[in-house]
Amino acid sequence: MNNILKKLNDFSELVMFKHSIFSLPFIFIAMVVAANGWFGWRLFFLGILAAVTARNFAMAFNRYLDRDIDSLNPRTENRPNVDGRLSAKSILTFTLLNALGFIIVAAFVNKLALILAVPILLVIGSYSYFKRFSYLAHLILGVSLGLAPIAGVVAVSETITLWSICLSIGVMFWVAGFDLLYSLQDIDVDKKLGLHSVPSVFGAKNTMLFSKIAHSFTVLFWLLFVINSGSGAFAYLAVIVSAVMLSYEHYLVNKDFRKIDKAFFTVNGYLGIIFFILIIIDTIAN
Repeated sequence: MNNILKKLNDFSELVMFKHSIFSLPFIFIAMVVAANGWFGWRLFFLGILAAVTARNFAMAFNRYLDRDIDSLNPRTENRPNVDGRLSAKSILTFTLLNALGFIIVAAFVNKLALILAVPILLVIGSYSYFKRFSYLAHLILGVSLGLAPIAGVVAVSETITLWSICLSIGVMFWVAGFDLLYSLQDIDVDKKLGLHSVPSVFGAKNTMLFSKIAHSFTVLFWLLFVINSGSGAFAYLAVIVSAVMLSYEHYLVNKDFRKIDKAFFTVNGYLGIIFFILIIIDTIAN
C-alpha cells in the first residue's frame, strides 16, 4: 500500500496536480453562464474528469518529452521524470491512459465534445514541441488552457458562443502572461540549451513588458465576455478584481524576481477562484 501511495504522489508531483486550480474555475464559469445557473451533478463530475485528464495528459506528455532538458536544469533536475522515480515507459503509459480517459469522458458529454476531443489533445500536446523551435510556446500554453471555457459551453449547450470565445481568449492571454513571468527563472538555462523562450530571445525587461501587454488584453477580453454574455454588476466586479490582482502580480515581480513563485501560484490561483465565486453570485443575483 505504501508503494502505491508513493507512486501516486510521484505522478501527482509529475503533473503538478495542485495547479489544476488554474484551469478548473474557468471551465465551470463557462458552464454556469451557459446554463444560467446550476448545470447538474452529471456535468459537474464530467467537467472535473475532462479538465483533470486533459491537463494530466498535457503535463505528462511535456514531462516525457522534456526528460533531457529537465535533467540539465538545476530547478527541474529533481523532478520524478528525471531522478528515476518514474520510468519513461510509466510516464508514457500514464499519458496515453489520460488521453483515452479524456476521449471517453467527452463521449459521455455530447457528440460535439467527442468530435472536438482529439483536436483538443493535439493542441494541448503541441506545447511540448513549440519551445524547441519557437518563442510562441508561451502563447500555445495559453491556448491550451484557454480551451477550457469553450469546452465548458460545449458541454452545456453543444454550441460555441461569442462570449465563450472572448472568455477563452482572455484566459489565453492570462496564462501566456504569467508563463512569461515564470519563464524568467530559466532565462540562463534556456540560452545555454538553445530553447526559444521569450526571455532567452528578448531579455528580461522586454519579457516583463510583453507580460503586461498580455494581461492588458486579458482584462479587455474578460470585459468583452461580460458584455456579450449579458452578465451583471458582480461579473464586472470580477473583471475589476482580476485587473487589480494582475497589477499586484506585476508589482511583486518588478519588486523582486524571487517573488515569482508567489506571483505565479498564489495570485493566479486566487484570481480564478474569486472570478468563479463572483460569477456564481452574479448568476444568483440576476
